[in-house]
Amino acid sequence: MKYRKKPIIINAIQYDGNNLLEIITFVGKGLAEDLVDDILIILTPEGYMKVSKDDWIIEDVTGEHYPIKNDIFKETYDKV
Repeated sequence: MKYRKKPIIINAIQYDGNNLLEIITFVGKGLAEDLVDDILIILTPEGYMKVSKDDWIIEDVTGEHYPIKNDIFKETYDKV
């Protein structure tokens, strides 16, 4: 059998290396660290995950945050 992913609307922000304040506002307490070389660490339900420059951070329907690579984001999501 085949299944189609249900269309949902998510909130997302792209990390460009210069928008740390926006990321802090979006992720809140889930931002663990601001590291060198434009890499952030966020807390997800699966543990700590790296966010590199140009990655997206999505907020799912339960309010959890996850990083996603730019190319995967573009293949998966359309702007509404």
